[in-house]
Amino acid sequence: MAARGTNAGHRATLLSRLVRRRLIALYRWKGWTLEGGHPGVPKFVITGAPHTSNWDFVFFIGATHTLGIRPSFMGKHTLFKWPMTRFMEDMGGISVDRSQRGSNYVEQVAHAFAQADELALVVAPEGTRSTDGEWRSGFWHIARAAGVPIVPAWVDNATMIGGLGEPIWPSDDLAADLARLAEFYRAKLPGCGRFERLAAQAERMGGE
Repeated sequence: MAARGTNAGHRATLLSRLVRRRLIALYRWKGWTLEGGHPGVPKFVITGAPHTSNWDFVFFIGATHTLGIRPSFMGKHTLFKWPMTRFMEDMGGISVDRSQRGSNYVEQVAHAFAQADELALVVAPEGTRSTDGEWRSGFWHIARAAGVPIVPAWVDNATMIGGLGEPIWPSDDLAADLARLAEFYRAKLPGCGRFERLAAQAERMGGE
């Protein structure tokens, strides 16, 4: 089963419109300061970090809305079954099926990129809020397979500042690209231990 993205051929459901409006209202109510702008490319992978709060989701919905970006996310294919199909797609969901032997979610998402005129895939490379700071490499493999850049995005819930950086085109060297991303995030959030560990991860991989 191939990945399936949002359906631009129909009017969004009432539920999805109400949910988006509520999330955007919460974003404005929280009063975040947004730095950076639209990356200037139609397709890209957004790496959202650090993932420390449920408010991170609200920030990224509001920030992307402000910048004119329609964010997408990957979701297990079972979440897209009726009656949730339209809602999930309207919210930007890309259905990914990992249940079949030999299925490759990277190829599925790369196919979704190829089929879309515009696509901004938001990925939390840390995986969970309880991460030790090391990143999973799926976002990098997706960006390379789709031929799109990586746009680093951050939010600091202590200072209520967040934003998007400049696009980074992935090379064929994961360790080097992680080092570039770690440098970006360490500049935005100095002293954040998670990004010190990300830098250490990149250095360790580079020496293997």
